Parts: sequence; structure tokens; C-alpha cells
Amino acid sequence: MKIGRLLAVVACAALLAACASTPTPPDGANGAATAQTDKRQDPLNSLSDKSALSSSSGINAGQGGLDWLRGPSNDIWDRIRRGFAMQDLEGTLVDDRTQWYAQRPEYMERMVGRSSRYLYHIVEELERRKMPTELALLPFVESAFNPQAQSTAKAAGMWQFIPSTGKSYNLKQNMFRDERRDVLASTDAALDYLARLYDMFGDWQLALAAYNWGEGAVSRAIARNQARGLPTDYASLPMPNETRYYVPKLQAVKNIIANPAAYGVKLPEIPDHPYFVTVTTSRDIDVNLAAKLADMSVEEFKALNPSFNRPVILGASNPQILLPFDNAERFQYNLNTYRGGLSSWSAVTVDSRERVESLAARLNVDADTLREINSIPRGMRLKAGSTVMIPRSGHHDQDISATLADSAMLAMEPDVPDARRVVVRASRRDTVASVARRYGVSAGQVQSWNKLSGTKLVAGQSLVLMVPVRGAGAVRAARAEQADRAERAELAERPEHGGKGGKGGIVRLSAKGKAEPRKRVVVEASPRHTTKSAPARVTREAKAGPTVKGSGKASTKAKGH
Repeated sequence: MKIGRLLAVVACAALLAACASTPTPPDGANGAATAQTDKRQDPLNSLSDKSALSSSSGINAGQGGLDWLRGPSNDIWDRIRRGFAMQDLEGTLVDDRTQWYAQRPEYMERMVGRSSRYLYHIVEELERRKMPTELALLPFVESAFNPQAQSTAKAAGMWQFIPSTGKSYNLKQNMFRDERRDVLASTDAALDYLARLYDMFGDWQLALAAYNWGEGAVSRAIARNQARGLPTDYASLPMPNETRYYVPKLQAVKNIIANPAAYGVKLPEIPDHPYFVTVTTSRDIDVNLAAKLADMSVEEFKALNPSFNRPVILGASNPQILLPFDNAERFQYNLNTYRGGLSSWSAVTVDSRERVESLAARLNVDADTLREINSIPRGMRLKAGSTVMIPRSGHHDQDISATLADSAMLAMEPDVPDARRVVVRASRRDTVASVARRYGVSAGQVQSWNKLSGTKLVAGQSLVLMVPVRGAGAVRAARAEQADRAERAELAERPEHGGKGGKGGIVRLSAKGKAEPRKRVVVEASPRHTTKSAPARVTREAKAGPTVKGSGKASTKAKGH
């Protein structure tokens, strides 16, 4: 530890001791908002006077005292190396991943820079549980130590929990908070999960494979190898490429941390002491204001507190706010003496389905503000029971209740009158625009209903559409047209038929493999000169001979299932 840093910490401890006589904030201040440090994280907990701040708020002592000030001046990397306890994995995949990381020093530097906020806490928890400290390096592989990371499979946070697994480990996921991103809660859940997997498989490499692939998948792979008389260790199991590379990636990071000089990597020093403490408030407070009171940038504040989904922290949910311990005292004093309003936001719940524009007019607020703050896309309306955040006003000037803080939900549906929901599958050449044209909706609606950011589609991709009821006949025609095109394209690729056969070049294969005509869909529109336009009529020209449902390719696929 550098001497300057040591002196700064000692000075901070002396400052807190001197604050024992801090006067109670004047009436009208936010003295009701209290702050406490996380007992596991408090580096200043040897102070004998636990009422270090005002009578309405204070820092409580924790465990361990200031012993780390008197210990050896090691950084966190030394402590991690001493706790290595997992069997090393060797092989070409490990060598490949080790070189990959070593050849990207800028990427390593960014990851290590982010990890400096969280490593001490993770190592403390691992040692408390007597688990290998290699696991402290797992977020390098999972998320590059980015607590805001989100995968295409909707896994979120530093430890990459999918929604269902997060719920299994009591990680709250609601309108206001997503604890899969919470540093403390997600670390506890991840270590609980890893410990359970180790108890299940008795091997850390298999436990890690299950963390990535799922315990059911690993159990089935083990059972298959056992039935064939094959080994059941990690290297012997058949598995997807992502899982095959998963443990080698962790081993590669371990190799570099164990001997950075051998790979030309210089690790920055990370002091072996807490980076943050935990404070709480009983009042709602805007995220931007909390950062300001702590004398931090909003970006740094969110890096430590990424679980807050909205620009307000709800006091009713007993939030844990993480702050660097150098900033905790500043935040505490500023919070207790701040005389302005702490929160700019309230919330309302709608009793029935409602458009954003009508709700905004009823509440006399800006519709665009409602959409932005609640992430409501255009073309969507609110379902009954939805809660939305609104700017505070005379009629809505109270903190958000504990009931809403725990159970508020925001549900939306397409804002299409007299529409019915249909699910279609994209063909190989489809785009958002072509699907929209086929079903008589706009490309923007297709993107909004399916949360698509681009215009490209993948063959077989399912799309939800809200089609006006009056266009039901057009939907049938469009689906028939899509089926015709798909089959025509498939047959065109079969050299034995040359893409020809039957009327209109459309053929099916009989059960014996012979080409035969297919029933063709014909859409007849009424003449233009009629005074009353009749709806489109769909007729089928029945061809002789039985047909076989599904192509040979589809039947093979079904058999595989």
C-alpha cells in the first residue's frame, strides 16, 4: 500500500472520531435520511464511539477493526494467489485463450480497472465461505467485470444471471430494481449457486461447466458417458463450444494473474482493503442528487450502484447504496444538512388500459417525458394495473410507497384498435419491411412489438404482429403466399427436379419420393368497377392425388426431436 494512501485512510479515521460532536442537523434538514456502513465492509470499525455522526444518522462499527492497516503491504493480487485451490487445466484451448488475453493489454487494462471496485469484497466473501479464490476471477470471463453487462440470452450483471435463475436465488427484479446487477446481492447469489453446484458434482471444473451450461445439461452429459463406459471429467464430456472454452478462459486469466511477467502483462496495484461502504436512506432520492451529495460523478456512482433501474432510489425498499469510503462521510453530512427536495419523481397506477397521451393530458405532464422516463416505445399503450413514474406535483408529492417499491409492474400492449395477435415466422429473405408490407402494418410497429433494433431477420424467427381484425382475410392470403414462396425456393434448390413440376412450378413429394402437384392458393379480388367492394375471397384448386404434409427435410427434423 502506498504511504500517501495509508495516511489518507488514517486521516479519514481521525475525522470520523472528531465528528462525534457533530451537532444535530437543524429542523427542516433531511435528518430522517440515515446512513450506515455495511458491517462486512467498514474499514473504520475500530472506533469506540459508534455515534460518529449526528443523533439522527451514524456509522456503525463492524467486524475486523483496522487490522489491515497494521498487516503486510500486499495488494489484492497477492491475496488472490495465496487462495488458489482449484486443479489446473492444461491443453491447447488453455494455451490459446492465455495468448488471446496476453496479446490484448488494453482489454486487460479495462477489465482490471473495473475489477478494482469489487475484488476486495468478492475475495472477502470467498475466504469467509472457504472457497477457492480463482472464483474471484470468474467475472472477467462472464462480463469483463461490467455490472451493467447484458447478454442476448437476457443474462445480466457482473455474474450474468438469467431472469429465472436470479429469481431462484432471491434476486429482486422489478420496475425499480434489478438485483442481478447489485454488487452485494449478485455476489452472494453467485457464490451460493457455485457452492451448490460443487456439492452436486464434487469437482470445480464440472461446477463451472454447470454454471455456464446448466446443471441438468451437465448431469445428462455425465450419464451418457457413464452409459458408454467413458470418463466423466470436464475434458471428456461432449458440450457446446461456449462451455468447452469456458473453463480454459478462467484458467487463462488465472495463469496471467499468477505470473503476469511471464506473459508481458503489468497488473496495476489494487490495495488489499475495502473500496466501498454501504449507506442507506429512508427517503426517496434522485440518483443524480445522491451522486452530487457524495461528490462523485454520476458514472462512478452508477458503477457501484447499477441495480437502480430508474433515476430515483426508493427509501421504502431499504436500499443499499455503495460509496467509496472516502466519500461516505461527505455524503452523510451533506444528506443530513440538505434543505431542498430529495426526489423529483412520484408514481401512479392506472386502473384500465390507457394511452400515454391520454394519461399525460389527465395528469398535466408531458407525454414525451412519460415515454422517456418509463421506457415506453411509441405505438404501445399501458395495460391495466401498470405503474408509471411521473414528475412530482402538488397532487403527487409523496415518496413512493413500500407496496409499489416491491410490486410495481409496467405492462404494455400494442396500441392498435380492434386488432388480433398473430405469430408468424420469417422466411430466409424476409426483412422487417417485407413482413410489414405483407401483413399491412408499419415497419416501426413490427420493430416495436418485437423489440427489434435493426431491420434484418433470421430465417425461422418468430414475430408477434397485431393485425387489424378487418384484415383477417389478408392474413390468410399472406400466409399462403409465404408458404408458396418458401416451398418454391426449397424445390428450386433440388437438382433432381430442377425447380419444375406441376402447374405453376409448385410440386410436393409423395410418400414414395415422386413429385406431385400441390394444392394452390388463389386470391380473387372483386372487380374495381363494383359499387360495393367485396372482401378478398380465398379459394383452393384441389389437385388429384393425396399430398404429404411437410417436406422430407421437415420430417427428418421432427424425427430428430
